[in-house]
Amino acid sequence: MTMETLEFQAEARQLLQLMVHSIYSNKDIFLRELISNASDALDKLRLAKLQDGLEADTSDLHIEIEVDAEARTLVVRDNGIGMTREEVVALIGTIAKSGTAELLSKLKEAKESPELIGQFGVGFYSTFMVADRVELVTRKAGTEGHGTRWESAGEGTFTIDDAPDAPIGTTVTLHLRPKDEDDALYDYTDEWKIKEIVKRYSDFISFPIRKGDEVLNSQKALWARPRSEVTDEEYHEFYKHISHDWTDPLEIINMKAEGTFEYEALLFIPSRAPHDLFQRDARRGLQLYVKRVFIMDDSRELIPDYLRFVKGVVDAADLSLNISREILQQDRHIQMIRRRLVKKVLSTIKDLLSSNPEKYATFWREFGRAVKEGLLAEPDNHKPILEIASFATTEGTEPTTLAAYVERMKEGQEEIYFLTGESRSQVENSPHMEAFREQGYEVLILTDPVDEIWVDVVPEFDGKKLRSIARGSVDLPKDEDKPEPEGDFGPLLGFLTEKLTEQVKEVRLSHRLTTSAACLVSDADDITPALEKMYRAMGQEGPRVKRILELNPGHPLVTGLRAAYERSADDAALPDTAELLYGTALLAEGGDLEDPARFAKLLADRLAQTV
Repeated sequence: MTMETLEFQAEARQLLQLMVHSIYSNKDIFLRELISNASDALDKLRLAKLQDGLEADTSDLHIEIEVDAEARTLVVRDNGIGMTREEVVALIGTIAKSGTAELLSKLKEAKESPELIGQFGVGFYSTFMVADRVELVTRKAGTEGHGTRWESAGEGTFTIDDAPDAPIGTTVTLHLRPKDEDDALYDYTDEWKIKEIVKRYSDFISFPIRKGDEVLNSQKALWARPRSEVTDEEYHEFYKHISHDWTDPLEIINMKAEGTFEYEALLFIPSRAPHDLFQRDARRGLQLYVKRVFIMDDSRELIPDYLRFVKGVVDAADLSLNISREILQQDRHIQMIRRRLVKKVLSTIKDLLSSNPEKYATFWREFGRAVKEGLLAEPDNHKPILEIASFATTEGTEPTTLAAYVERMKEGQEEIYFLTGESRSQVENSPHMEAFREQGYEVLILTDPVDEIWVDVVPEFDGKKLRSIARGSVDLPKDEDKPEPEGDFGPLLGFLTEKLTEQVKEVRLSHRLTTSAACLVSDADDITPALEKMYRAMGQEGPRVKRILELNPGHPLVTGLRAAYERSADDAALPDTAELLYGTALLAEGGDLEDPARFAKLLADRLAQTV
């Protein structure tokens, strides 16, 4: 092929400009990113030989750094997997990542890019913070013919050409900008500076990083070293290397199992949720090593989906080096490791709850919604998950644990009350809350979409049944100060049940209302309207569930309606009033009217009669 001049993708051009104009105060990270890319390329070559039978020399996999102070160049070279011409264009010329535009916007505002730095195409762009021209020469292992040469000044275009004599692997050459310490731009040909960066960010890389005859990194696996011998800074840099996060982790978890099946694990709980936590195509899973040899990235078999935010490494001693994902799914040792990792993560979070409430609060705010998915996925772990869960409550503004709720339960109370909804304000203002608020009963406020589902599969906590205050009948203690309703409501209830037969299954008097005229209640075993709506959104059309309309016998509207019915059961206005009563109850809980225009007309006509 001949030389081509191509344009960067629009998002890539924006990112290049941000890089060129120094969005990072710490420009040293460019070398960390190049070394990380090189390390990944070496891992991929070794893995391709192990699993795919690629014919390649892996006897001396390494990374080289060369500097030329006079020419002001810095070279990072690896003898890893390399890239084809098409891969170079795809990985460097574009940013194929969902949410990139949003991240770029945040990056401009925050002057920091934890999510973007780390991918090859994106981490590679960090070179333009320190270089005004970058060259890349690469050749893919196992391919015939020539390599590829890429070059750009970071100004929106790049050239790409054949490189006939390129060796297997990738060489990146930076033509460095002049030193400018006022802008935190150091002399990156300085041997001391190179050593400092490698030691700080890349000491744990499992391949030798050479500069001349000297190896700059220790190559010690952090997970194999005693906790007392590793600094928090070393752990933090390792976390950033494997997670592509730019913030320090919230918690570090070390594990070591000995005996019939040996493995070591080093796990991290992040301090904030990634932007793609709830995207299906997001990266998740742990890195799998066997006897210090990298085997697999993003191994989902090692950690359940509801703990997908956990990052880290598992190093097993008794697995095959060429184990596949299919075999992993069935391997009993992997299943055993998975169970132990889950138990350790959940117990670590529980310890945070008691020992460091501030850290716990951060964790639950960032990841609680994901963790609650485990109540659906793993019934055996209901208890440990519920023990670390927190929920909004009518008692104050801070979330509460279920254990704390149970401690505060009123004498004689046997159930944990909750109400689901789209927002706290909607739940707090729901008519269903009235009697509970008046009698001082605490109610959990559940507003995450997953709450609508898990409450149906978790029967109890600590022997106390979980009970929706919007389902079934209410059996609160009788309020002695509240007078009994006078008169017989039976005929009115029968009339309303008949007139609203298309909308409700029953009309009855309520024990949960104190100020509202009416509310809608689901039968104890029926699904909620919100859950019904969720199923429809997923394309699962089921039979429409009718609900129960409850009336407040002490409300003037209800007593007036009874009196009107007793005066003239044939009054033509009564069916319209029944429809308005149902509609207001539906609106009060945030429901959707089937025919808003008809409801508005009925209401306007009724209001006109009062003027």
